[in-house]
Amino acid sequence: MSATSGSVLEKPRGAVVVRPSTESDVPAMIAIYTHHITRGVGDVVIEPTQADDIKRRRKNMLRRRLPHLAAERDGVIVGYAYAVPFRKRPAYRYAVKHSIYVHPDHVSTGIGRLLLPALIEACAGAGYRQMFAYVDADNVASLSLHEAHGFRRVGLLEGVGFKYGKWADSVLMQRAIGAGASTPPVEIAYSRTT
Repeated sequence: MSATSGSVLEKPRGAVVVRPSTESDVPAMIAIYTHHITRGVGDVVIEPTQADDIKRRRKNMLRRRLPHLAAERDGVIVGYAYAVPFRKRPAYRYAVKHSIYVHPDHVSTGIGRLLLPALIEACAGAGYRQMFAYVDADNVASLSLHEAHGFRRVGLLEGVGFKYGKWADSVLMQRAIGAGASTPPVEIAYSRTT
């Protein structure tokens, strides 16, 4: 059927741009996050995330030289990613853990494959040496994504979450970034603010 005979042509999607997030991205990030934490929980009432909470967390991350990235396609935020300290004590200041959230309409479209390497590069550039992820053991796509980007499974946390009506295991994954543990680190300013 030709385009003039009534077929519906799918609008081509624009390129995805991964960039540092801005405060104007916060409402879209809240919507994405809320979808992921409330999906399938049933009768559990989860207090909604407030814009001020995300703005405050985002500013804390940026002050610590931790990346907070947004993925944008055609002016719409389709995902975001960030890193936080792995642990608060100064000895662990070269290690981060990260999270990636993708808009439900854009899952399995390559957004995570763009966000994760950008996040790794930003963390390495800021002087961090190890990156961790906690991945739901049933999330095969996320496990595969992380393994494709050099993460290894270093632990299994059994029954640590209760969501969607069942106990969930988490896989602890780790990847060296930058020089990893092969050389002494360049000092990163450590802040005790939370």
